Amino acid sequence: MDDETRYEAVSSRDARFDGEFFFAVVTTGIYCRPSCPAVTPKRANVRFYASAAAAQGAGFRACRRCRPDAVPGSAEWNVRADLVGRAMRFIDDGVVDREGVGGLARRLGYSARQVQRQLTAELGAGPVALARARRAHTARLLLQTTGLPVTDLAFAAGFASIRQFNDTMREIYASTPSELRAAAGTRKGTGPSGGARHGAPAGVPLRLAYRGPYAAAEIFDFFQERAVPGVEEVRGGRGARTYRRTLRLAHGSGIAEVDEHTGSRQPRRPRAGLVCPAARGADGGWLECRLHLTDLRDLSTAVQRMRRLFDLDADPFAVAERLGTDPLLAPLVAARPGLRSPGAADPEELAVRTVLGGPPERAAELVRAHGKPLDAADGTLTHLFPEPAALTGAEVPGPVRALCEALADGTVGLDAGADRDAAERALRALPGVGPAAAAYIRMRALGDPDVGPVEGVASPDAWRPWRSYALHHLWQAAGATREDQLAMTVPAQAPTASRQANSSASTVSPTARMAVRVAAHASP
Repeated sequence: MDDETRYEAVSSRDARFDGEFFFAVVTTGIYCRPSCPAVTPKRANVRFYASAAAAQGAGFRACRRCRPDAVPGSAEWNVRADLVGRAMRFIDDGVVDREGVGGLARRLGYSARQVQRQLTAELGAGPVALARARRAHTARLLLQTTGLPVTDLAFAAGFASIRQFNDTMREIYASTPSELRAAAGTRKGTGPSGGARHGAPAGVPLRLAYRGPYAAAEIFDFFQERAVPGVEEVRGGRGARTYRRTLRLAHGSGIAEVDEHTGSRQPRRPRAGLVCPAARGADGGWLECRLHLTDLRDLSTAVQRMRRLFDLDADPFAVAERLGTDPLLAPLVAARPGLRSPGAADPEELAVRTVLGGPPERAAELVRAHGKPLDAADGTLTHLFPEPAALTGAEVPGPVRALCEALADGTVGLDAGADRDAAERALRALPGVGPAAAAYIRMRALGDPDVGPVEGVASPDAWRPWRSYALHHLWQAAGATREDQLAMTVPAQAPTASRQANSSASTVSPTARMAVRVAAHASP
């Protein structure tokens, strides 16, 4: 995309590009998201940036109207397997805050200088600046949603000192922390976490933004069918459900709650030159979330893990544009706009559940025997899922024990920015982990949007780089058939109108058979 196309997106306030790039106005010193409702600035006064951190580094402040720091992340980082893509996933997961740039470089297998050079070349900002932008967003969120004292809040957001915190907030938001809190109507010592250092007993309320349409019913169905008792639960009826689960985090534990009912932005129709067939009628929205954390330093990481779980940084327009041209997938894409590829809140947990197999109750037995109990049960939530080191005893099934030993000693790495090819090879080398299970773990635990069929079965290259979404569309179609007809009928090619009218039978494609095989093996 060139700058003229970007300006066209800004002029039409096209929310599809929120998070893909940012624009700044030299006459006001402010940077915005493409869908900002303010008057469109003159082209001569506009500059474009690949990241919020780059705009901040150039001296621009965040717009108070569109809050560009709160946009969904770019789907590009989920697609890319190179150094920059992996680094961005690690930074989003809080690695720089916890381990510094040196820790990030070690995880990536490159020198700190090389990481700095690559990120700066592509994003206009290095890892420190990108992590700083992330900390500033967390601080603003805490200021506007909690009553935590400012001193505690600064350290909870990851700042090293109060001075650094104050300077950063003034530089990025052109306001002091007290002014940001006053503007939101939040008083010190009131609301969630008031008076408790690093604690949030009432929960931090959040809006988890997404772009385009979002098939909430399907993703909540997916989680409800796979919920492990003691660790997960789904409350309420369809259309008004709440998904709840426990979280094991770096500094403590937490409970996350996400509501099925979605909030939506006022739709705006882009100019004709930017409309794609998949984009009609959807302008993004959000899921309501509440995080109950024992230590608020884990807030950014918890938010990012819930975003990955619900696949909120996906680009449904790009997915539909590519898959909607395939005769087999076109009707499925049209029937379920915004279908997501669910990720994992805890990649190691997902891997254990996949290798263990069976119904959710089988994983619940592991939880009761080896999981860490919560200090106090919350509804049906009673435990954290066991760490790999707790599942290496002789009483644990052999394949699970082998997996957990590999996870514990680092033979298999499932971190947010892990090398996906290396992780899949290491998984396949373990006893009891077949190609289908390794592919499923790669798709969900590592968030790979382009996981294809297992060996021996081909899938069209035209589905790349969104083959994971293709499989989920096939699984959704197969699931509906099982419920209604107790049989799976996915045609190998789109039937003609006469065949649709005159025939109720169709052949099952090899790709569809592979989808059923993976679904049957990988129940989590």
